[in-house]
Amino acid sequence: MDAILAEVTIRQRRKKLEDMSQGNGLDDAYTATLTRLRAQKGNKSALGLKVLMWVSYSERPLRAGELCHALGVEIGSADLDPENIPALRTLLAPCLGLVTVEASSSIVRLVHFTLHEYLLSDPSLFSSPHATIAEVCLTYLNFESVMELSPTLHSAPSTLLLLEYASCYWGKHTRMGMTENVKTLALRLLARFDEHISAQLLLLSNSKDTDSGPYFDGIGGPTGFTGLHGASFLGIVEVFPDLLGIKEWDVNAVDCTGSTALIWAARKRHEGVVRVLLERAQVDPNRADTEDGRTPLDWAAAKGHEGVVKILSEREDVDPNKADPKYGGTPLLWAALNGTEGVVKILLEREDLDPDQAGTFYCRTPLEWAALSGHEGVVKILLERDKVNPNYADPRYGRTALSLAAENGHERVVKTLLENGRVDPNQADTLYGQTPLSWAAENGREGIVQIFLERGDVNPDQADTFYGRTPLAWAAQSGCEGVVKILLQQEGVNPHRADTRSGQTPLSLAAENGQERIVKMLLAREDVNSGQADTKDGRTPLAGAAVNWHSGVVKIPSERQGVRTTTTTTTTLDRKNKNPPSLAFSTGHDRVVGIIRNDVISHPRDRGGQVSLPSFHGNKDEYTIDIQSSSHDPNTNIKNSPPAAPPARLHYRERIWHFKDRVPKSADRNLSATEPPLLPSVVHEPSGLEPDSSRAWLEPFEPGGATSRAGSSPGLD
Repeated sequence: MDAILAEVTIRQRRKKLEDMSQGNGLDDAYTATLTRLRAQKGNKSALGLKVLMWVSYSERPLRAGELCHALGVEIGSADLDPENIPALRTLLAPCLGLVTVEASSSIVRLVHFTLHEYLLSDPSLFSSPHATIAEVCLTYLNFESVMELSPTLHSAPSTLLLLEYASCYWGKHTRMGMTENVKTLALRLLARFDEHISAQLLLLSNSKDTDSGPYFDGIGGPTGFTGLHGASFLGIVEVFPDLLGIKEWDVNAVDCTGSTALIWAARKRHEGVVRVLLERAQVDPNRADTEDGRTPLDWAAAKGHEGVVKILSEREDVDPNKADPKYGGTPLLWAALNGTEGVVKILLEREDLDPDQAGTFYCRTPLEWAALSGHEGVVKILLERDKVNPNYADPRYGRTALSLAAENGHERVVKTLLENGRVDPNQADTLYGQTPLSWAAENGREGIVQIFLERGDVNPDQADTFYGRTPLAWAAQSGCEGVVKILLQQEGVNPHRADTRSGQTPLSLAAENGQERIVKMLLAREDVNSGQADTKDGRTPLAGAAVNWHSGVVKIPSERQGVRTTTTTTTTLDRKNKNPPSLAFSTGHDRVVGIIRNDVISHPRDRGGQVSLPSFHGNKDEYTIDIQSSSHDPNTNIKNSPPAAPPARLHYRERIWHFKDRVPKSADRNLSATEPPLLPSVVHEPSGLEPDSSRAWLEPFEPGGATSRAGSSPGLD
């Protein structure tokens, strides 16, 4: 405020305020505030600077209680003195507004993000901040009250507010601020680490991040997670000379997570610790963890830790081809799967490495996993090796690297593979017999389909061996409109070719799956027979759409100008002697039948939820429908009188469509008062009644009452 008021005019003050709200021009204000902070009398100045240091250099935002406990720790004391913990108001006052506390979370924060940048830009402002924080954390963890806690607790007691932070972050502060006193305190803690609650809290925190390490439930405590494991986990290489001299360690022992000290160091990218451990003759560099059976090299390669991989791979006694028993993955396979190019290059420097060794889970090679994951750089590196077979097909599915890349839409990988003269672009898998083009078409990979078709050696109409479907058929079924357009432009593509398994054409597959736009594209071609039935169920494309309730597809023939709903399209019976309308009705799709009949019909249920399906009678030219219905009130007798008392047996006249020439005909039907209601919601006048009275008689049966529109039906929308 002083900086803003120092401006002379209102305009200048407003501009200064706008600049400061955006973080500009605050350095002078911060400098002036810190000058006033240092000028405070007594211990206020030192206390204010301590608060700023903790808030600025903590590894995560501190809560108010954590900060109070941190500043209440007296270095060298045996335990925490509650009377030495300052109140939050006492800590905030000397900060002169530079520190705030969020009311909702009690998180202590700097007043503005630019203040953090300002404080870190002056290295002389705080003396050894990380060493100071590490010393406080380790002193806290070595308190007698903390050492006596059970190591199986899953959370810190409410009376020890700094315990969780100190347990999880003392290692990071120690690595960045090692002093002799910090080392002494760290060795004291590590000497009995597997019996300390801080080890438990550290592992529990680590297991929350599934990418950081194995899952740890904490039920049995940190058994076996010794100081050697802890120092390797945290990467505190400076303590190892003294730590190894404390007692005789089993350097190959596994902890409660099944990991050795070397595995923790490799997973966490602590190169210095890896070197120190490998200097010990007793260390087995190939010792795998007991959870997944993966070696230190395996973990380092999977994580992309190039430095650790280089250290391990330079040792002749490290096996670069050792596969884990769970997935059969080698270090190269894991590196290829995760796209770590640098690790792949380092591993390939080993002459005894097998670059084409497949895993056991999917039996895929490193090249296949790299192609599947879209790692173009790794694919290029592997293709340069003569020992890598680019056409290798896994024995489980028979998929190649090109097939996997095409399916998953990795265009650059596909181009890279096709540029290699050894890759066969037409090699089909052994399970379904689909080519890479077929996989790309089925999954809508337009760019990749175009890449294949631009080559002169790819057959655009090659069918698979399992279903006998062409790329066009797969694209039509999956609704890949762009791919269908591309394929229909190819001279060698037959748009009406039926598959060999069920005799379905691309049109039939598209209609059955409700792909309206593709149905329209196919019907626009003269060489597509819209009424051809499949060989499995004898269903036409319209029947397939009707039975699956795709009313949008059913509408298409009648919507197209110059295209009639032909006799064949609507009346052909399938193997169960069902036609499109009866197929639709048999699955409850009454609206589809209404569309086929070119009449919007819905059949509402009565209040008990009962529905009577109509029976269909017909020949090649027409259908009639028997409709049975009762009043909406089962206790009301229908009598032969206008709306108040309808006739007991009503002579009902319904329009029946002739499907061939669409000429309206008439048929008489009897309605019984003893059957569940099934009446059309559109007006079909009962014989002998005026239209208005008949409409009133029908209204109680309509969904929503008299205001309901024709064509609506419960459960359809």
